[in-house]
Parts: sequence; C-alpha cells; structure tokens
Amino acid sequence: MTRLLSAVAACIVFCAQALAGTFQQSPILDVAVDAGTLAPVDIRLPQDPLVVDLAAKGREPGTYGGTLRTMVTRSKDVRQMVVYGYARLVGYDENYEIKPDILRDLTVEENRIFTLHIRDGHKWSDGSPFTSADFQYWWDSIANHTDLAPAGPPDIMRAEGHLPIVSFPDTLTVRFEWPVAHPSFLPALAAARPPFIYRPSAFLKQFHGDFADPDDLKALTRKHRVRSWAALHNKSDNMYKNDNPDLPTLQPWVNTTRERKAVRYHFERNPYFHRVDSAGNQLPYIDKVEMTIVGGGLVVAKANAGEVDLQARAIDFRDVSILKKGEVDGADYTTRLWANGAASQIAIYPNLNFNDPVWRAVIRDVRFRRALSMGIDRRMINRALYFGMAAPGGMTVLRQSALFEPEFRSMWANYDPAAANAMLDEMGLTERDNRNIRLLPDGRPMEFVIETAGERQEVENALAIITDTWREIGVKLVMRPLDRDILRNRVFAGVSMASTWFGWNNGVPSADTPPDYIAPMQQEFLSWPKWGQYYQTGGMAGEAPDMGPSTDLMDLLEAWYKTDSTEKRTQIWKDMLAIHAENQFAIGLLSEAPQPVVVSNQLRNVPKDGTWAWDPGAHFGIHRVDEFWFVDPSDSNS
Repeated sequence: MTRLLSAVAACIVFCAQALAGTFQQSPILDVAVDAGTLAPVDIRLPQDPLVVDLAAKGREPGTYGGTLRTMVTRSKDVRQMVVYGYARLVGYDENYEIKPDILRDLTVEENRIFTLHIRDGHKWSDGSPFTSADFQYWWDSIANHTDLAPAGPPDIMRAEGHLPIVSFPDTLTVRFEWPVAHPSFLPALAAARPPFIYRPSAFLKQFHGDFADPDDLKALTRKHRVRSWAALHNKSDNMYKNDNPDLPTLQPWVNTTRERKAVRYHFERNPYFHRVDSAGNQLPYIDKVEMTIVGGGLVVAKANAGEVDLQARAIDFRDVSILKKGEVDGADYTTRLWANGAASQIAIYPNLNFNDPVWRAVIRDVRFRRALSMGIDRRMINRALYFGMAAPGGMTVLRQSALFEPEFRSMWANYDPAAANAMLDEMGLTERDNRNIRLLPDGRPMEFVIETAGERQEVENALAIITDTWREIGVKLVMRPLDRDILRNRVFAGVSMASTWFGWNNGVPSADTPPDYIAPMQQEFLSWPKWGQYYQTGGMAGEAPDMGPSTDLMDLLEAWYKTDSTEKRTQIWKDMLAIHAENQFAIGLLSEAPQPVVVSNQLRNVPKDGTWAWDPGAHFGIHRVDEFWFVDPSDSNS
C-alpha cells in the first residue's frame, strides 16, 4: 500500500511540473480573472495538482461549459453533491484501489502510522489556504472540544479503543499514530460519507468561543437565533450536509442556493478545485449542476420527458420500459443498465432488539427466521420484478467478490413451504385462528409487521408476493410504509418489528476489507440496532450482544484485526459469512438486479458499464463526474 501510494504521488508531481504554466480554466471564470476579483488559474491551483490521465481510463478530454441536471426527492439530499463530487483525502479508483486525491501523498507504516502530505498551495473554495492547521483545528477544537463533541472524537479515530497521537510537523504534514493496527482508517477516508477530519478553520473560527471576539460571537448567536456559540458552530459546520453555501469546500462544485427549502439547488464550479486533465485543463468540465427536488413518483416521468442529464436515484428496474419508450419518442437520452453493488437488492430485517418480549423471543429463534426465508418464492419475485435478470438467494457477498460461496446464497433460501411449516410447528407455534394464521404463545395472531421507507415500488411489490406465500405457512405479513427518517428512528428505538432496506452496501469486499459492517457494531444494521448502539456508545446506550452467534461475530472481528495474513483474513471473512447464512439475521431476496441510469446523449465520459453502489463507490462518485462533459454545452441549460 505504501509503495503504491508513493509511486502514484511521484507520478502526479512529475506530471504537474511538466504542466506548470500551461493550465487552462473554464471561460466562465475569465471575467472574474480579468476584473481582478479572482486570481489566475496558475495561482489558484496547488503547485502539484492531481493530474488525471483520461486516455489511460479510455476517456476523451472534454470541453468546458453547460449545466448538469439531476433530481433528488428530498431537500436534505442536497448532500448527494458531496457524494457525487467525491473529492476525498484518498479515494477509490474504478478498480477499487485506494489512491491519494486531495492529499499529495500518504505514507503508511505497520498499518498504524499514517502520515498525510498536503498539496502545497491547495486552497478552499473561498481561496483560503488548505493546510495542516485545518486538521489541527478539527482535532483540537472540534473533535476534542467538550462543547462541540461531548462524546469525543468519532469512532473511526479509535483502534481497539485507543485514540491516536496526532502531530502536525509542518503546514503540509499531518501524522496519526495508533499503538495498534487500524486498517479501517483509509477505507473510512475514502467512503461515500467520510469523517471529514479537517475543517475550513479560517472560516469557522468566527463561530468558535476559543477564537472569536466574545461580543461579535454574541451578536452572531442573536442574529442566527441560537442559544450558544456551540450551536451556532454546529449549524454553520456540516461538510456532509452541504446546506451552508458560506461553508468553504474542496468539492468540484459549490452550493450557491441560500433558500433553506428551495425547489431547485444550484451548484457552481469550485475555481480552486485541485484536479486537472493531462492537457492542463482545470476540472470539472461542467460549469454548473442543477439539482431539483421532486416527488419520488415524478422522477421517472421527468426523466422520460428528457428533463435530466444524469439520473439513477428513485429509478427502479421496473421503470426501464417507460424510459425506453421515452427514447423511442425522441427524448435525447439513453437508459443504461449498471451493475448494483449492494449485497441484496431487497432484504428483510427482523429486529432482534424488538421491545415486545413475546415477539422478541420468537424472532430470536433461528427456526422462525429460517422458516420465513423458506416461505419466500424468490423465483416468482425475480420473474415479476426483474424479468429473471436478478440472482435469487439469501444475503451474502456478490459473485464478483473472491469471498463468494454459492452455498451461502442458497442456504435456507429455496422455496419450501412444507419445511417452513414443519419448522414453525417444531417451535410449538401450532395453534391457529379461524383465518389459519398461527398464534403467538400469548394467543395473539402472528401478524408480522414489516415497515418500509415507502420509496421503492419494487419493495412493495415484492412484499405483496411474500404476503401470499407466507399465508401458506400461517404468517400474516402487514406492510407499513413510513418516512425514511421515522422508520430508522423506530428501528433504532426497538419499536419496529421488522423493516426492509438494501443489503450490505459493500457487496464485493476483499479479505482485507474490514468486516465491521457484518458484526454487531453499528445500529444501521437494522436487525440489531441496540447491539450497535451499545458498541458505538461504549455501553452507555443500547444492549450488549447476548446471542451466541452475535458474540461469535465479535470474536471473529477481533481476530481479523489481529492478523495481517490474507489467508487468515479470508477464512475469518468466510466464517462470518457462514454465521450470517446459517442465522438469517437479514433475509435477502435477490441480488445483482440491474440499476437503470438515464444519461443524456450529449454527455460524454459516463461509463457504459458502471457500478451503482453506495460504499465503496459513492454512486456516481467513483466514476468522477468532474470528468463528464457536454458535446455542445450551449445546448445544455447553461
């Protein structure tokens, strides 16, 4: 890893030196440069910008201009621009290798000492220097400040409970040193939602009680109607939410919309963005992005009408026929089918931490979860929803992963209502009501309530099919659509009996991918929210894992962290996947369903065969939207 990252950095420095003095910018910036309100591009760029070799990626150099149109269904999803922009300290390339991005270089020693090297002359979008002072501000004045972070630094900064020794040798160097190996650190920095271990200190100090003039700070808190400087600081500082147009960024486009609940958000190019192509053209090629908030049911209709240039969110496979009709009718786009990187397209998560003691005992009995899985006709769902193009089976890693084992996908996943009925009878659930629904030990009918985010019609269609087949095993499925945030809060509180979502985000891990997300460490895994809370809060909230398989997963995770052997890590991964397959913690329906992606025919450098994945991948981010360009920018919504 160390040699690879250093070699990449050396190439970048050499290429940047060869390009020195030959950089070009988008014509949209010429007026500001000519007027003296914006520095020339040679001064705005770092001394050693990241040089992108488009030819090596099979891409064409582009032309400047145009407005990229896309849609989201909630105003808070303006944060998707941070995902799509995908500027990270280190990031995944399209081969899923981690390489320097914002950083010039990175040195890794013993997988526990990480030395970050910053690009000389790199600047925030407001022109202020990006230096080690921005990392120090985050570490000293945010992450370790009791008013701003009462719980201390985020979990990713702890390795086996240890915080690092952090030092700042000079303005371009930051060093994190843990006493033990911390292999999760780099993948976290490259994630779709990274920890942002740096902040624009020059901007944020005006809101910080340790730096700002007390009188000025009081005036600001009154102006913004908050009770304390800490509340004001937190309100002003959210690198991921991307909802404060005044907050400087390192992303390729900057939010310029001040209206809090706008219908349309506008993003303009960051004049200080650190990437250039091989000819010295500063990226991004596209000048502006327009993100429109629309109702979920309108996304496909608007895409069909040619009102977007790039769209995959809120589009399901069932929409392909409508989108293809739009192509035939003359809309200037093409519908591409990308691979889906989630471990399961649809998964049911029985809540092992459900508050109801009777239901909890039933759900925790592995026979119940296996019976539910065997009561699902996955082939019927595949034919009805995906024309047979998906892969039926339980939730495990995808075939593209070296860790894939076919038996893990098929385990307890064949439709067998007779075996499922026998298993439920074996549990003692033999009594039924006059509707032939089984009765719980306390006499209540077995009505299994599955809550959904109400955002994907394919989920509701799949559950409708399952409703019929579960009736054969004496279980009544009750579907309850909710708002996504309400759903998650109910699950986290133990109020939800079961829920649906995608499977694991990363369906193609390697042996060296930290298996944290398949151990009971995160409340976001909807089958064990309180176990995750217990780990994430150091025992201050939630419940300690108290089922044998769950503690086995934690023991295996610990063993994974204590070995550097790829062979041993491979075996540990497979042991953990076997535990999941045996226990059906999450009941996967099918995977590898194609993801439709609408792409304007005027847009270039968009992969024909891409992968749509949250993490790793950041959806469009891994494919570098800053390298996309319009054939004729004047025809776009400039």
